[in-house]
Amino acid sequence: MAGLILRSMTELIIDKNSIALVVIDLQKGIASFPNGAPRSSQSVIANASKLTGAFRGHGMPVFLVRVVVTPEIALRPIADETRPLPPGPMPSDFFDIVPELGQVPSDIVITKHQVGAFYGTDLELQLRRRKIETIVLCGISTDAGVESTARFAYDYGFQQVFAEDAMTSIASEERHKGALAFFRRAGRVRSTDEIVKALE
Repeated sequence: MAGLILRSMTELIIDKNSIALVVIDLQKGIASFPNGAPRSSQSVIANASKLTGAFRGHGMPVFLVRVVVTPEIALRPIADETRPLPPGPMPSDFFDIVPELGQVPSDIVITKHQVGAFYGTDLELQLRRRKIETIVLCGISTDAGVESTARFAYDYGFQQVFAEDAMTSIASEERHKGALAFFRRAGRVRSTDEIVKALE
């Protein structure tokens, strides 16, 4: 049975044996960036915490993805827009998962060194080994880490559910909405509460 079945345009029926939560870049350094759009980092973290609690409560896998980038390994594309790394060394806790998510030993932590969570990591392997067919995605930034991960997941054939109110863009609401346009073609965009209710 597929991890997610569409019974109607609004109802989610979830197979708890083949679904996982993938949380993108909710780490101290990124959460401390200026408030995003359309919602703040703290609002995103609060909803992501609801999801991690619900998934753990049902014994379903929670993947916590963090990005570790240093000047030595940072990508340096020749591009019209760039986001420079902060000057000097990163704070020692920059890469730590935010405590609000209540990380537990059963969580699977994925460390990436670029935008998306699949390239150069064992995320796909870890999902396949657990026979995961559907992933629920959330995190920061909608149009960067979340979208890049979603595009890889789409190409790999995973079903996807996007927790729209558990993600935000660092850049702008326009970019958040632009990513959502792809998400609606790649999967199903739902609220945190809708997803939690589907797990009951």
